[in-house]
Amino acid sequence: MSDSSRDTAQGAGWGPSERGAYQQLMPAHVEKLSWLSPRTLWAARNGVLASWFGDPTGRTRSRLVARQAEAGAPADKVIRRDVPDRFSFLVIGDTGEGDDCQYAVVPGLLKVGQDTDFAVIASDVIYPVGSADDYDSKFFRPYQDYRAPIYAIPGNHDWYEDLGAFMRVFCADAPPPAPEPAPRPLTRAWWRSLLWHRPRAADGQRLADARKLRSAPEQQGVQPGPYWAIDAGPVRIVGIDTGLLGTIDAEQGAWLREVSRGPQRKILITGSPLYVDGEHHPCAIEGGGTVDDIVRDPEHHYVAAIGGDIHNYQRYPVDVDGRTIQYVVAGGGAFMHATHTIPRVSVANVTERDFRCYPLRGDSLAFYSRLYGRRLRLRRFFTLSESEATAVVAERLGIEPGRAPGPEARVTRRTRLVASLLGTGGRPDRTSRFRLPVRKLYTQLFSPGSATYSPPFFKCFLRLDVTPEAVRLRCHAATGNRAQELAPPLEDEVTIPLK
Repeated sequence: MSDSSRDTAQGAGWGPSERGAYQQLMPAHVEKLSWLSPRTLWAARNGVLASWFGDPTGRTRSRLVARQAEAGAPADKVIRRDVPDRFSFLVIGDTGEGDDCQYAVVPGLLKVGQDTDFAVIASDVIYPVGSADDYDSKFFRPYQDYRAPIYAIPGNHDWYEDLGAFMRVFCADAPPPAPEPAPRPLTRAWWRSLLWHRPRAADGQRLADARKLRSAPEQQGVQPGPYWAIDAGPVRIVGIDTGLLGTIDAEQGAWLREVSRGPQRKILITGSPLYVDGEHHPCAIEGGGTVDDIVRDPEHHYVAAIGGDIHNYQRYPVDVDGRTIQYVVAGGGAFMHATHTIPRVSVANVTERDFRCYPLRGDSLAFYSRLYGRRLRLRRFFTLSESEATAVVAERLGIEPGRAPGPEARVTRRTRLVASLLGTGGRPDRTSRFRLPVRKLYTQLFSPGSATYSPPFFKCFLRLDVTPEAVRLRCHAATGNRAQELAPPLEDEVTIPLK
């Protein structure tokens, strides 16, 4: 195993390096996805419409689940896998860009995951709108050599076409639900229906050919709907669908409470992480209560909650009445969301000493400084070395750096100004009301927006090894460099007891 980003700058992917062989897996022509494009933003408008005119996700999901039940899906929505008490599985989040960022993860994932029993995609299988015609290059092609089933929970982008393609791919060609009655004119529902993005009639014509790329018997796995549970060995893995706006409907909430009962140890996988960026997001359930209420209930025996949506890795070991639940962000498949904007962590009694993230904040700041130095044609001013970025982050947050900065690192007025302009977090006692909105605005609007840059990409994936005694969770890096493809660095590891 090669050095990690906590060991050396080279382990993080900095410095001269041979680009990985992942490009050989990619299609001859890759359409670059830009989130700054008006065309992309218009196609992905359903999330905004749902927030303005009411979210129809719950009703659509209910009709989809009813159709699945009519087709013979198990009523409890539990997939029962005949695996031994010791088995392994992968978790990848937010995979579906179809570009260098996605494919750069594949060689290391295949190497580390070659003996795993299955994989789970946690949120956003296909960008930008979950179209059926995108599954060829963004799902079947990249994972054609993974020789085990892949299950998935949808993210908000999979819902931008009402989940039709997702259901066809993962739920045995599920038929679409019956349409809702036409809304009354000039109501909120009428305006939403008028502006709603829907798939084209011709979408999905290439899906049959795409399926041939993952047609081996050992690769097949059908799930009973957009939310499900997997019983495997000593654990139950529970996957929930948080729809367009990061909440769940009352029907799914009732199922979650029922499937969570009993002494079996459980791992939650969700499209919306419950702890992220130093904040608690418990995930509301329609009609009352939250997902985290269910996770924290000692009678439900959850040991971990893993969420996608945010494109980096974070881990919060939260003490709940004397037992530790590992809350993990694992959205490492698409362009990297900044970690340098995360303030010094102090949430649910989790401190910086306990918190882990990848990329390290200094590497994140160095990455963004180079990106915006190029975009703004201000490289000499904006670009920070990884050592300079590491040093200024440590100063602003008052923390020990994850990797010691080089002896040449100096914190100057320029490095402090660049760090501030790029939204670098600070200490909770020094975070003003003004700075918090600025940091949120930066995170939402000034992320890369497209994969038009070169390694290191700072992507990641998880491997979980389950025994009757414990779950070993490991986060592996994928930088896009050849060295890290051959020996994917181990960026974090934790053993979760089951006894």
